[in-house]
Amino acid sequence: MKDAQFKTVFFATLICVVFSMCVPAATVKVSLKTPGSRTAAPSFHLTDASGRTEQLADYRGKVVLLNFWATDCGGCRLEIPWLVDVNQSFKDKSVSLIGISMDISYDDLKNAAEAWAKVTPFVEAHHIAYPILMGDGDVTKRYDIQTLPATYLIDSRGRIAATYVGLIDKQNVKDNINALLAEQK
Repeated sequence: MKDAQFKTVFFATLICVVFSMCVPAATVKVSLKTPGSRTAAPSFHLTDASGRTEQLADYRGKVVLLNFWATDCGGCRLEIPWLVDVNQSFKDKSVSLIGISMDISYDDLKNAAEAWAKVTPFVEAHHIAYPILMGDGDVTKRYDIQTLPATYLIDSRGRIAATYVGLIDKQNVKDNINALLAEQK
C-alpha cells in the first residue's frame, strides 16, 4: 500500500514540475507613480566583490533600476537575461542597473565571502556587466524585501517611481525607463 501511495505522490509531483516548466511565467507590468507621489528610495552602503563600498547617492542624477536577486532563485535566474538586455539597451543613456545579491539570507550562508563564492561565478557565466553588490539585513528591511526577485525603478532625483515584485516585464521596464528619461528634459 505504501509503495502505491509513494508512486502516486511521485508521479503527481513529477507532472506538476514538468507542467510548471512548460507554462510561461507571468510577468509584472506596473505604471509609474506620479512625480508628486514618489518617496525617497532608502539609502544603502553595500560592497561589491572587490570590497569597494557603493551607495545609492553615487547614482544621483541617473535613473536606477535596482534588482534584488539570488543565484538559486528560479525567477531571478529567468529574468537575468532580460536585465542584461535592459542594461545593454540603456548603456549610453543616463541609466544604471544595480544588482543586489540576497544570497546570504536566501541560502542561509554564513557570510559575504561564502556568498561571493557563489555569486562571482554566476555573474561571469551569465555575462552580467552591471554592478553587483552584496545585500545585508539592513537593506532587506529598508526595502521591505519579502520575496525575490524584487526590482525598484528609481528616478533621477532618487525617488521610487515603480516597484516590481516578481518577474519584470522587460518591455514595460524599458518603457518606464524611457518615460523617466523624458522627465529629465
